[in-house]
Amino acid sequence: MKTIGFPISHKENERRRAIIPKHLKDLAYCEQLYIEQGYGVDLGFDDEDYASLGCHVCSREEVLKQAVICDPKIGDADYLESLRDQTIFGWIHAVQNRDITDKLIAGKLTGIAWEDMYEMGRHVFWKNNEIAGEAALCHAYLQHGVFPNQTKVAVLGRGNTARGAIRTLNYMGAEVVVYDRKMEQLFREELGNYDVIVNAILWDTSRKDHIVYREDLNRMKKGSLIIDLSCDRHGGIETSEPTTIENPVYYVDGVAHYVVDHTPSLFFKSSSMEISKEVARFLEGIILEQPSETIAKATCIQDGEIIDKRIKEFQNR
Repeated sequence: MKTIGFPISHKENERRRAIIPKHLKDLAYCEQLYIEQGYGVDLGFDDEDYASLGCHVCSREEVLKQAVICDPKIGDADYLESLRDQTIFGWIHAVQNRDITDKLIAGKLTGIAWEDMYEMGRHVFWKNNEIAGEAALCHAYLQHGVFPNQTKVAVLGRGNTARGAIRTLNYMGAEVVVYDRKMEQLFREELGNYDVIVNAILWDTSRKDHIVYREDLNRMKKGSLIIDLSCDRHGGIETSEPTTIENPVYYVDGVAHYVVDHTPSLFFKSSSMEISKEVARFLEGIILEQPSETIAKATCIQDGEIIDKRIKEFQNR
């Protein structure tokens, strides 16, 4: 059987956790779980809440020795280079990030990517994606100093993240127009009509173009805001560079850009609840080395060997 370690993320302002005690009560193999000391403090749980279920509550060093390491933002983890012959389980984003891929290959790691976990066509972590859209809108507008009901907004995309953003915009009284992938050209023609552009299109890394080019910023209204929920560096928005919760906004040619890549952590308790509920469903299969079809399809790298062809295509560009 496999053991699973749950370390505390050191990513800036990342307070989400992958598992909470409530969702472990029906798991038959809690003794296979290693929880870092203080893991649940930010969520209102103490170490005894995990220990009483049979989990090992131990040092970070011990947690990182386990066969599988589960961490929501594991692709950004500061310990990734220290892992060897282990499995990582979390948001990896190796397709878009050569540096992460190189670390997995060097450590002969296996990567199970949360971003690629789907069941019957729906993303397993769809609720967290909705929270990402909701949280980003709240934070970005607060930083921008404008109420949504004073803005006309273009939303690019109709996925889970876009849905969260649209719900928040509608609730706060913004005038919203939604463009799907087939309407990119129409949006480009109408770009100058909007005070705020919200990009929620996950960028195809094989594309060499953009939806919004730098020169397009001159066509936008003075004091405009771009909220790039997809956070793809130089992707759909050519001028996008990922930012942080501490420093979320920068300006290019007078246009504000908000490109925070982990906005659900702004509402870390709500996000952790939704993440944990889904993670718990897959723990037994991982422990017993009986991965579900969902886990198998989300495995992007196996023992340091790339198996997701999109990674190879991106690297060969």
